Amino acid sequence: MALKDFLVVLDDTPACAARLDLAARLAARCDAHLTALYATNDMILPGYIEAEIPQEMREGRRHVRQEQTGRMAAAFEDAMRRNGMTDRSEWLAVEGDPTLAAAVRGRYADLIVVGQLDPDRDRDQPVAQPADLLFESGRPLLVVPYAGRFATVGERILVGWNGSREAARAIGDAMPLLETAKRVVVMAANPKPGPNGLGDEPCADIARHLSRHGCRVEATHVATNVVEPGDTLLNAAADESCDLLVMGAYGRSRFRELVLGGMTRFMLQHMTVPVLMSH
Repeated sequence: MALKDFLVVLDDTPACAARLDLAARLAARCDAHLTALYATNDMILPGYIEAEIPQEMREGRRHVRQEQTGRMAAAFEDAMRRNGMTDRSEWLAVEGDPTLAAAVRGRYADLIVVGQLDPDRDRDQPVAQPADLLFESGRPLLVVPYAGRFATVGERILVGWNGSREAARAIGDAMPLLETAKRVVVMAANPKPGPNGLGDEPCADIARHLSRHGCRVEATHVATNVVEPGDTLLNAAADESCDLLVMGAYGRSRFRELVLGGMTRFMLQHMTVPVLMSH
């Protein structure tokens, strides 16, 4: 299935401009429609406190929200003009929780573009939570790092392969990008041996499948006890100059990942390139 309907989640964080620019360029390349979702979530106060707030302060809060929405709408329109997307784009401003709004609206899109959380800036910001969106939206996410700007995305793709259902789903969701990429590298980090693992030639089967789709694909694997699998993938992305990582998300429960750690949690915290994730 082609990627023809994108949703980009916008917010008031410094990283939003780079995310919007990336989403616009990718949508233009895919000849897709792009919807921008900007959700404002006013501070919720107990009723007895809210009743004591003067009307002037209420009006001031409403005016600030209107100004923020206006600035974001103008930035969106400018990005659409620069990328030739004026006739294939839509602005959507809503009130409510950003994660819930993105999950509901994202079900009508092929791909949700959302930002990585910045632990130093986003702690008290009303921003969409990628981990929650993975479970609630039913759609693949393209998570954009909060640091850096990305001149290209999807030209050189690294696929993290472990033979799981989630990894297979991610490859299926990313197939339109994989088919048009200049180079695809499929990598297994510390592959499991045996019939229930990845076999004697890790990644060979999935590389063969991708080649049948016309992908320019290479297969490799790394076995090490020194470097964590997440770091192995990020190092490979840097060494191979990849501009996109494709991987499955949450092969075990979020609670187990919280206690034991896991690849999804690691990548959401440490990504250095955009990551397309599917659950």
